[in-house]
Amino acid sequence: MLNKIIIKGLRLYAYHGVMELERKVGAYFTIDCEVETDIQDAIANDFVDDTISYADLYETIKREMAQPSFLVEHAAGRITKAILAEYPKAQSVRIRLLKENPPMGADCQGAGVELVMYRE
Repeated sequence: MLNKIIIKGLRLYAYHGVMELERKVGAYFTIDCEVETDIQDAIANDFVDDTISYADLYETIKREMAQPSFLVEHAAGRITKAILAEYPKAQSVRIRLLKENPPMGADCQGAGVELVMYRE
C-alpha cells in the first residue's frame, strides 16, 4: 500500500530565471512536494527509519533550489530526480514549484510547473 509524505507551501529564496536580473536578485519560490511510499512499517513501529523523513526531504529540496537555473522546469526536474535517487523507498514524486510575483506583468500569486516522476 502506498501513502504520501507531504511538504506543503515550503517557501525558499532562490536565483532562478531567464532574465539575468532574476538570477542576480532572486525571488521567493513556493514548493509543494508529495512522495509516494509504503509507510505501513512506520505506522506499526513508530520508527523514523521505516519512512522517509520530511526533514531529510526538505534538505534535498533546499540543496537543489540553491543551484541557479534559467527555468523552473529544470529546478523541479533536479529536485524530483534527486529525491528518487536518494530515497530508495520513494515510488513517485510530485513537485509543484511556483515563482512568487514573476516578472511578466500579471497580477498572480505565482507561476511555475508541476512535475510527476515515477521510479522505473
